[in-house]
Amino acid sequence: MSPSLPTSSSVDVILIGAGIMSATLGTMLKELQPDLTIAIFERLDLVAAESSDAWNNAGTGHSAFCELNYTPQRPDGSVDISKAVKIAEQFEQSKQFWSYFVQKGVLPEPHEFIQQVPHMSFVWGDNNVDFLRKRFDALIQSPLFQGMQYSEDRQQLADWMPLVMEGRDPHTSVAATYMPIGTDVNFGSLTRTLFERLQAMPGVSFHLNHEVEKLKQKPDGTWRIRVRDRAADTSRKVYGKFVFIGAGGGSLPLLEKSDIPEGHGFGGFPVSGQWLKCTNPEVIARHGAKVYGKAAVGSPPMSVPHLDTRQINGRKELLFGPYAGFTTKFLKKGSYLDLLKSIRAGNVRPMLIAGAKNLPLTRYLIQQVRQSPQDRLNALRDYLPTARAEDWELEVAGQRVQVIKKDAKEGGVLEFGTEVVAAADGSIAALLGASPGASTAVSIMLGLVQRCFPEQAATPEWQAKFKAMIPSFGQELASNPALCEELRAKTSEVLELEAVAQ
Repeated sequence: MSPSLPTSSSVDVILIGAGIMSATLGTMLKELQPDLTIAIFERLDLVAAESSDAWNNAGTGHSAFCELNYTPQRPDGSVDISKAVKIAEQFEQSKQFWSYFVQKGVLPEPHEFIQQVPHMSFVWGDNNVDFLRKRFDALIQSPLFQGMQYSEDRQQLADWMPLVMEGRDPHTSVAATYMPIGTDVNFGSLTRTLFERLQAMPGVSFHLNHEVEKLKQKPDGTWRIRVRDRAADTSRKVYGKFVFIGAGGGSLPLLEKSDIPEGHGFGGFPVSGQWLKCTNPEVIARHGAKVYGKAAVGSPPMSVPHLDTRQINGRKELLFGPYAGFTTKFLKKGSYLDLLKSIRAGNVRPMLIAGAKNLPLTRYLIQQVRQSPQDRLNALRDYLPTARAEDWELEVAGQRVQVIKKDAKEGGVLEFGTEVVAAADGSIAALLGASPGASTAVSIMLGLVQRCFPEQAATPEWQAKFKAMIPSFGQELASNPALCEELRAKTSEVLELEAVAQ
């Protein structure tokens, strides 16, 4: 960790939170302008200990290959793939960014943070099979989904996912899509590596166990923050020209403390999570894919169940979930008073309206909290019919804070995505929300830089560096098949992944 800051100091950029978002933004900014001074503050004594940690929420490598909630069915029965195409495009930008830094030696071992793991969607029942077929027919038209396969043949499905098909009712119609170029990303490992590189750079100070308590903008546009050293129980002031709040569930309270008009009216709805973690090496060895299903009728998009192969700390792991729960904490290591403290006069109405309009979510959470071990096992057996209770244990995941915001027509809406809230002058920005978060961090931070540093971003120098880090910058892969194939082939080679699917 960098030496302690003096009682008062000034930097160009202040990053709050040591997760994948701050790591990505800090890395991007120092590449764009190496002489920038940056101070990083994290309230815990570890990097990536909240949502970026592999055992918490991040890790799937969301690329919309298998997540059915990204392709909703319209009232006329057709499937809307617009969100899936956008997310797939964003994930390709992430791979390009990582490839650039692998080639520079910043990320020396790709296998330490990214692995090839096929992505699958699996459904049963005639209506769901019909939906998946329509989804496949729509997606396969996009260059971003070339190589995806579809099958209703049980033998083919057994080849793709033997444990999922073993012991399954032979009279139930089933279908699956299979995308061989899916990945698993350990964002905890990636975050730690990026911060190690940042710490070693001139002009960067890094401070764990430091909590930001106050933020106030001065007349000259700079920000004064008060930060407390939790170990020494001392406080100091730090001044910065730009502040990024990337503190996961802790971003909303800090945004409220900034008191920028753009942050008024935002609220948060915290949701906890749990996994069933497989403890039987034989079972783990027999499954090698991310298999996503369809959320039950009436349940929220975030409840999409999946049987998830991951690489964590050098070991292959198998998780099933998520099982949701409710807590008033905004962070896994937060306070039970977080929700209460986030309530302001300006967000009470949007929160109440959003709550009234999302009663199914409330009922779903109550049902999840009341689940017994047998209930969780029964849910697992929908995907793994031969699952045994003794092969699985419950693992607590991280916290998500779903965004609630004002809406002119509806009063208040609950969002199930990520949102950047920035001041009009671009001097401060906060990231709120959850999935697909980490997987699209590069795209989100690229947009944030262009929004908050508009003059510099428009210069030929920065434009050239954007293009170097992200070769598809300014272009759409979805409408350029040749470029999509070319860049996928390159990133696959650099990241030591398998060849691009044809």
